[in-house]
Amino acid sequence: MAEEENEFDDLEDEEEEEEEEDEEFDYESDLDYKIENVVATVTVEITEKIDLNQIARKHAEVEYNPERFPGLVMRIEKPRATILIFSTGKMVVTGLRKAAEAERVVDKVVKNIRKAGIKLANPEITIQNIVASGDLHTNIDLNMAAIVMEYAMYEPEVFPGLIYRMQDPKTVFLIFSTGRIVCTGAKQKEIVRDAVKKLNQQVRDLGVAKKELDSSDYQDITFI
Repeated sequence: MAEEENEFDDLEDEEEEEEEEDEEFDYESDLDYKIENVVATVTVEITEKIDLNQIARKHAEVEYNPERFPGLVMRIEKPRATILIFSTGKMVVTGLRKAAEAERVVDKVVKNIRKAGIKLANPEITIQNIVASGDLHTNIDLNMAAIVMEYAMYEPEVFPGLIYRMQDPKTVFLIFSTGRIVCTGAKQKEIVRDAVKKLNQQVRDLGVAKKELDSSDYQDITFI
């Protein structure tokens, strides 16, 4: 009888320890993510359509093959970025790691275009998308997550990750069973942080975060 009481006490102690661990989890400081790509669009004022052939003749390092793609591809080394330039004066900047670098990149692109004898003015930059990758440092039961998380879609036979469309802040996550994540759709780095923080809390509060996944967790759920 005494042994049973001791075992009961031990179980209570373990439960209390687990509760303390949950309370001590810091959703803010435990964030682990980094920005992988920033996509921006640029519009400029022009008096006539940009002659992309003229730019290609001036800058041999650019790529322009109108039969394959209507835009000219220009690459900048510092900060590293790739720019698609169209005859309409619109541009798309990709490959940035920081949104703050967009202005420096666009300044260099505008100077290169002007060197080719083309007039343009007043570039306007708009950040369209920030892509970040991260790790929640816990395995995720994706089958359960697809049930308890609103706006989630999981089709393992098509794609190994769960697609979660977070409504506030407006972002889209790819979530994998290992806890790895990809966040897209944000237009500010602060939104990325808020979204990752919220997801970090959600997976634990909803009980889909697990330290280990056994083989049964990878099986499809069947309903009788």
